[in-house]
Amino acid sequence: MSIDLTPDNILPADHGLLVGRVWRPAPVGGPSVVRIDGSHVVDITQAFPTIADVLNAPDRAARVKAAAGPMIGDLADILAESHPDRRNGIHFLAPSDLQPTKAAGVTFAISMLERVIEEQAKGDPSRAAALRDTIEQQIGEDLSAIVPGSEQSEALKAKLIEMSAWSQYLEVGIGPMAEIFTKAPPMAAVGLGAAVGLHPFSTWSNPEPEIALAIAASGEVVGATLGNDVNLRDIEGRSALLLGRAKDNNASASLGPFFRLFDESFGIDDIRAAQLSLKVTGEDQFVLEGASDMTAISRDPLELAAQTLSAHHQYPDGAFLMCGTLFAPIKDRDTPGEGFTHKLGDWVEIASPKLGRLVNRVTQTDQAPAWTFGVRALMANLARRGIGV
Repeated sequence: MSIDLTPDNILPADHGLLVGRVWRPAPVGGPSVVRIDGSHVVDITQAFPTIADVLNAPDRAARVKAAAGPMIGDLADILAESHPDRRNGIHFLAPSDLQPTKAAGVTFAISMLERVIEEQAKGDPSRAAALRDTIEQQIGEDLSAIVPGSEQSEALKAKLIEMSAWSQYLEVGIGPMAEIFTKAPPMAAVGLGAAVGLHPFSTWSNPEPEIALAIAASGEVVGATLGNDVNLRDIEGRSALLLGRAKDNNASASLGPFFRLFDESFGIDDIRAAQLSLKVTGEDQFVLEGASDMTAISRDPLELAAQTLSAHHQYPDGAFLMCGTLFAPIKDRDTPGEGFTHKLGDWVEIASPKLGRLVNRVTQTDQAPAWTFGVRALMANLARRGIGV
């Protein structure tokens, strides 16, 4: 199938203040921080050598709007070059660099139930449907209105322990401490049009459409983008100790297409009210559609940010934090009762009106381009270009 990487399909409906990163081939041979100006892409690397400089700048929105720089290409052309079968000319990267990609798990009641199901199924999708019915009958309605860390949640915990239905996923879902984990180290996230990777050892995987907060070193949330927290359900389900293996793999974290800075047109309340759509289209003509509604999240995005960056844990270059998803892929793809799993060649589209559309194609982790351009390479490239950091 063909995929639409045109401005009308990729940009937010109202555009907004959009910052991104592009790869510039030789003679530059490295990434640039860019601003989207209508139909043009402007390189603002001289003013902001890294995304960390954007996140941590005082009066950042005004300064990004005013930053001068060369127009390096037409937006439509650079979007087209971001297709996974091209990517030789200037193309988009993830809109992050020195920041780790963090993720919050089990932040919606339905995703909480799915994690309990994964745990109980021990990585076997054929057991998932029956477990889902049983667990929802026992505790589903009780969980939907619970405030994490409240007296009500502690009372429910006691009840579930008595029922032998307690789970480590419920602990982070309704307990005082959110699940926060590292999805990808700095420089490792992939962006618009890039391949996203599944470990070949996994046979049960899915996309997770999420809002990702852009957070300054101070802990202030300064913008947002879209994210795909690619998940290996069978590996995570076998043991919570395998979470890192299920989540942090080559090309397993996608961010983009750009990140939108907070200004007079966009702020935290827009994130709280955000609606996300998901579409997966396979080479087998299978189509999966889903949605995630941020109004149903059990922890406020600012609380999640505060549990990520605090007096106990600092990120001097800022961080990007995926907030979790309401989406649970239970539509059968092949065998009845076994639900959904990715296949190679799937196209994944995640969209939200104020953040645009993130598009990736699924491959294996060992077939996606290897991650070779890290922090040392970035610093060396900027120095060679005469750009101070």
